[in-house]
Amino acid sequence: MAKYKPWQFGCCLCIGILGGIISICLCIAVFFHRECPDYTFKHAAVSADSQLCSDIGRDILRQGGSAVDGAIAALLCTSLVNPQSMGLGGGSIFTVRDISGKVKTFSSRETVPQLFKADLLKECPTTFTITTGSQWIGVPGELRGYEVVHKQYGKLPWAKLFEPTIRLAREGFPMPTYLSHLLNFGMIKDLVKSTLLCEVFCKDNKTVLGKGDSLKFPKLAETMETIAQQGADAFYTGQIGLDLIQDIKAAGGTLTMDDLKSFKVRTEDAWTIPLGDYQMHVPPPPAGGAILAFILNIVKGFHLTPKSLETDQKVLTYHRYIEAVRFANGQRRRVGDPVFNTQKDASYMVDSDFADQIRVLISNDRTYNNSYYNITPSPERSGTTHVSVLAEDGSAVSVTSTINQIFGSAVYSPRTGLILNNELVDFCSRADRVSAGEKPPSFMAPAILTSSSGRRTIVIGGSGGSMITTAMALSIMNHLWLGKSLKDAIAAPVVFVNGNGDVNFEPNFDQSVIEDLKRIGHRVKNFPYFFNVVNAVAKEDRCITAVSDSRKHGKAAGY
Repeated sequence: MAKYKPWQFGCCLCIGILGGIISICLCIAVFFHRECPDYTFKHAAVSADSQLCSDIGRDILRQGGSAVDGAIAALLCTSLVNPQSMGLGGGSIFTVRDISGKVKTFSSRETVPQLFKADLLKECPTTFTITTGSQWIGVPGELRGYEVVHKQYGKLPWAKLFEPTIRLAREGFPMPTYLSHLLNFGMIKDLVKSTLLCEVFCKDNKTVLGKGDSLKFPKLAETMETIAQQGADAFYTGQIGLDLIQDIKAAGGTLTMDDLKSFKVRTEDAWTIPLGDYQMHVPPPPAGGAILAFILNIVKGFHLTPKSLETDQKVLTYHRYIEAVRFANGQRRRVGDPVFNTQKDASYMVDSDFADQIRVLISNDRTYNNSYYNITPSPERSGTTHVSVLAEDGSAVSVTSTINQIFGSAVYSPRTGLILNNELVDFCSRADRVSAGEKPPSFMAPAILTSSSGRRTIVIGGSGGSMITTAMALSIMNHLWLGKSLKDAIAAPVVFVNGNGDVNFEPNFDQSVIEDLKRIGHRVKNFPYFFNVVNAVAKEDRCITAVSDSRKHGKAAGY
């Protein structure tokens, strides 16, 4: 047997090690340069309610903007494309994950003004309807929210984020499809034609704009240009604020400059809920994160798999989900502003032990009356918009914004171009009294989910008022546990349990499942207004999937 000299052995060893290193490097190179599927992105993505606004957010990211920059730019755009849902006259909730993985929430939700009607809650609607009037206007916080998150996380200049939307507002753009559709509803059409909203959304002959028309916001363009140049103080302490208050008072409202000057954004750590391999980060009360977490914690214990949608298991799966939502509806009144309601501590709702206690109360073959779930009947809500952003540096933003119901209070400020919210309606059926400075309870639950390995991220949120938690819970359940792709998880027909415990199914829901659920005892109704919309961005390894809900004709963008 031949013997190697020491120097020969050393050379062989070096060659072997070098070959191993080269092999490892080649494997790493292949992994990091493999192509993502055509429908995904490599670097970053934005999911907003429209392709126009998703594109604007993406372009901001391409210019070196942060996830927050992209989100603000997309929201400003959405205030034009879906002005019935959100705008500078409303408020928002940001859930932000920075590059270190730390997740914080920023609530600029509207607050109760210092002066308000003492018997306001006696005017609450008792049925699903559009609730208008200046008495429902909360102090707008939207712009302060943008300012706070931009100062902490922004990379591009503040004014840069406004440029695309100012141009659109001034030059005009084709009437959005979804807005055209809404303006065909008789109730909404009549509302617009009978208020100052007609200045923006009507033609010269007082007929509402429709497909093929151009939509412009000349006064709002002036307002945004001033804010872009002078900052948020132009709104909260300057001439824009003075003009806005003048218009609100002319409409019978009670807001004052002191209300605007004293508005503060609430910054808190996100609540974190374990969901199997994921950690879900949501905003604390009075946001809807606790309700969302409660539903998912209950459902998590049923150990769902793709087989849970097969044959008889499908009926049982939806029966259990409906029961979980009923129990969640029974907890609605426990969610309030903890700063003003120390007895409304909803922290127990995100405790897995509490979910375990509730889960054993769910029978497999029957349902119960409302008292079993502690349900207090309440009318439904609608409105809001959502934007999800994942930036190239790994930072993420999930933000939901609203003026509350469709066109908010229907109070339009001709001096500023703003549409004012009707946020105080959110206290109805969920509070016995209100206090100056208090934030109303909300279903908004912008969420960020991160896997234990850190290789997977889901940025998700919904709009649609009281349908937000239903739409989000089903989308997350479909994707994490039932094996659906993100696109299919969001597109799947929704089952919605209303505030009276009745079950409503979106068109195209499996009719055989509906009939079986009726036999179990579920009260099935025909709710005609499915405004549920979910927008999400998800990253797995190096590939990013972005989905904007087709229900609002949205389309995501990325690069």
